[in-house]
Amino acid sequence: MKRSVNQFHVWLREIRGRIVRRPDIWVIIIMPLHLERINWMPSPPLAPDDGPIDLVHLQRMTLGDDSLEREVLAMFAGQAVGLMERLVKLPSDVAELAHTLKGSARAIGAFRVADAAEWLETAVREDSDTAEALMTLNDAVAEARLAIDRRLNRS
Repeated sequence: MKRSVNQFHVWLREIRGRIVRRPDIWVIIIMPLHLERINWMPSPPLAPDDGPIDLVHLQRMTLGDDSLEREVLAMFAGQAVGLMERLVKLPSDVAELAHTLKGSARAIGAFRVADAAEWLETAVREDSDTAEALMTLNDAVAEARLAIDRRLNRS
């Protein structure tokens, strides 16, 4: 951070002579075009890996912190169980529950769960048959939970 502040002060000294003051405009700064390469965090892959949890995405989201990864996975597993228990009863807020599960699944890299939840959400909103979408979501959640249990129980 100190380097950035120092670079800013140097830049200010360099442009000091190029500041134009006018009565109708406070300050105009004419600054040179300065391009700098910035290393961005890569986006999740367009086609996630074949497992129920995209571990590369999960590690990126948890910044490589193993304890945070374990905590997030445990929270998702608990949330998924609770949401599935509610979803199988097809309450009036099915679309909202599916949307919640979709967001949580995407955050940890459970893209199959997210896709199945989106399918259920869409089916409810379009007033079409939800049975197959719900069954697919239930299978995807079970598969993700099994992968999470294996991951959490590893030494």
